[in-house]
Amino acid sequence: MPLVIPQVSQGDKGEWLNKLAGKKISENTSDVNTFAKTDLPEEHRIIKPNDPVTMDLRPNRLNIHLDEQGVVHDVGFF
Repeated sequence: MPLVIPQVSQGDKGEWLNKLAGKKISENTSDVNTFAKTDLPEEHRIIKPNDPVTMDLRPNRLNIHLDEQGVVHDVGFF
């Protein structure tokens, strides 16, 4: 039986991926190519290639995966 987390759905992941995919994360500016950190949920982390990450389960935490150029290529909640 899959783990069900009431606060987070696959729709949330899709919604965030649509907002962030192909963009860089900036401190406080949002435009066609960037998304402001200030507009992210309080519980988030930005993961760059080869960054070590903890394996603690935090189902409400938005994980933002960047590629080598600092562009968002995936998101997830864990």
